[in-house]
Amino acid sequence: MIEVADIHKSFKSGDRWVEVLKGVSCQIPKGRFAFIVGPSGSGKSTLLYLMGALDLPTKGTISVENQDLTKMTEAEQNAYRRDRVGFIFQSFNLIKNLSAVQNVVVPFLPTGVTAEHRRKAADLLTAVGLGDRLDHHPWQLSGGEQQRIAIARALIKDPILVLADEPTGELDRKTGDEIYKILRKLQAERQTTLVVVTHDRRFIRPDDLVLEIEDGLLKSSEGSESEDDLTEARVG
Repeated sequence: MIEVADIHKSFKSGDRWVEVLKGVSCQIPKGRFAFIVGPSGSGKSTLLYLMGALDLPTKGTISVENQDLTKMTEAEQNAYRRDRVGFIFQSFNLIKNLSAVQNVVVPFLPTGVTAEHRRKAADLLTAVGLGDRLDHHPWQLSGGEQQRIAIARALIKDPILVLADEPTGELDRKTGDEIYKILRKLQAERQTTLVVVTHDRRFIRPDDLVLEIEDGLLKSSEGSESEDDLTEARVG
C-alpha cells in the first residue's frame, strides 16, 4: 500500500538547512491501522504530510498503491489529495459559516455538490453520532462533535488512505477515547488504511503497526504479524 524508501527532508531555517528526516524507509500494508509515534520535533508529522503529498521529500521516494508521489505533476498531486486521501487534523479545519453537512461535502465544491453527496454526508454524520446535528454550525458544537464532522469529511470520498495528525490533541481524555472508537469502527468496516500521528500511546492496540521516529530516523517498529512482515519497517 505505502512504500517509503530512504526519505530525507530538509527545511531552511534562517541561513542554515535543518534535516528533519534522515533516511526513513518503511512499508504500511493495505487496510492496516498504523501509528507514527515519537517525541516532538522528531519528524513524525513531516512523514505523514509526505504520505499525503502535502509536501515533497528532499530525497527518496514514496509510493501509494504503486504510484510514486515524487514523480507526479502538480495537477496529479492535487487530484491524489482531492480524490484518494482523507485528512484529519488536530484543529478540525471546519468552515464556521457552514453547517455540519455543508462542511462534510466541502471536498466536492470544486466539481459540484450533488444531492447524493448531501445524502452520503448525512449518513456519515449519523454514523459518527451526529444525526441530530446536521444543520448545526461548528460554533454550536463541542470540540469532539467538530472532530466527528472532520472524520465524516475525510471519509466521504471513500479514500484509499486516511491520514490523521494528532486527531485528539485538542480534546479531553474521555472525548479522545470516543473519537478513537469511531475511527476504529469506521476503519474496520471500510478496511481503509489509516495512519495516525500521536504522542499518546494509550490508544495503541497490540495488533496495530507502530512506527517510532526519533531524531529523524526510524528507531523501531512494532506490530508485525508474520515473519514476512518483519520488513514492514526498517531504517534506511
